[in-house]
Amino acid sequence: MFTGIIETLGTIQEIKQDKDNIHVTIDSAITNELKIDQSVAHNGICLTVVAIKDNSYTVTAIDETIKKTNLGSWKEGDIVNLERAMKLGDRLDGHIVQGHVDQTGNCIAISETNGSWLYTFEYDDQLNNLTIEKGSITVNGVSLTVVNSQKNQFSVAIIPYTHEHTNFKNFVVGSNINLEFDVIGKYVSRLIELK
Repeated sequence: MFTGIIETLGTIQEIKQDKDNIHVTIDSAITNELKIDQSVAHNGICLTVVAIKDNSYTVTAIDETIKKTNLGSWKEGDIVNLERAMKLGDRLDGHIVQGHVDQTGNCIAISETNGSWLYTFEYDDQLNNLTIEKGSITVNGVSLTVVNSQKNQFSVAIIPYTHEHTNFKNFVVGSNINLEFDVIGKYVSRLIELK
């Protein structure tokens, strides 16, 4: 489990294809604190550390993960948001995040609003995911509050700290991002579906 509060950024050093799997090596300031078998969220994708060397560590993504996320489009040099799993007893500063990306979406608008930024994202509503006004959403692993919730799109307001300390600053219109919908909203939508 994660909180959606990004600890640090990592830089992708190497990407290797191995049959249907992809091995990603990342350079990060937290590498020396990691251990083999540890879960780390990368742009919201929970991946297991499989190797550590110097300031870099490697994680492996399987085909299912690659199909549901934007990991297949990552390139060497890309910056990813990183968060280690939460500890029992810690404060839950964001919201309950599983690290299981539901689907990807696309950035369709960015506007600077006198000291903050408003990002609008569009997603395929045929997968029965939904946002709730003032509810939680995870975008590339960042816990945010939904504004302007619509059937297949929503916006989020980004404060300067989040803009500076996540990869939001690298987004452009057309950027493909990972979405994890609020686990409570997922259950509500499932109940509606069953009625």
